[in-house]
Amino acid sequence: QVQLVESGGGLVQAGGSLRLSCAASGDTFSGYTMGWFRQAPGKEREFVAAITRRGLGTFYADSVKGRFTISRDNAKNMLWLQMNSLKPEDTAVYYCAARGEVTTSRYASEYLYWGQGSQVTVSS
Repeated sequence: QVQLVESGGGLVQAGGSLRLSCAASGDTFSGYTMGWFRQAPGKEREFVAAITRRGLGTFYADSVKGRFTISRDNAKNMLWLQMNSLKPEDTAVYYCAARGEVTTSRYASEYLYWGQGSQVTVSS
């Protein structure tokens, strides 16, 4: 079992940047593929990005490709999401999630463990 805690959210103007962090504890962090998801009010939780266990493969939703970067440091048990060129439509609660499989996934139902979420608000 792994526990996840996000931090780094906040209020930013359109065009600005934020970096979300996700600290993991418990089970061996390097044994999990990791993902970032987000949920806006009244909408379903959606995939943002995912990264393989050793960080050699990354995958992005089309809506964030070229603007967001997912990364991890297994020695520090940390996951990050660097968000640049933020848009008002990026406003949501962002969650990190862990999946105990070799492959990544875009489906929230396939992730076992979740953080509590971090609010990101982008003003126009």
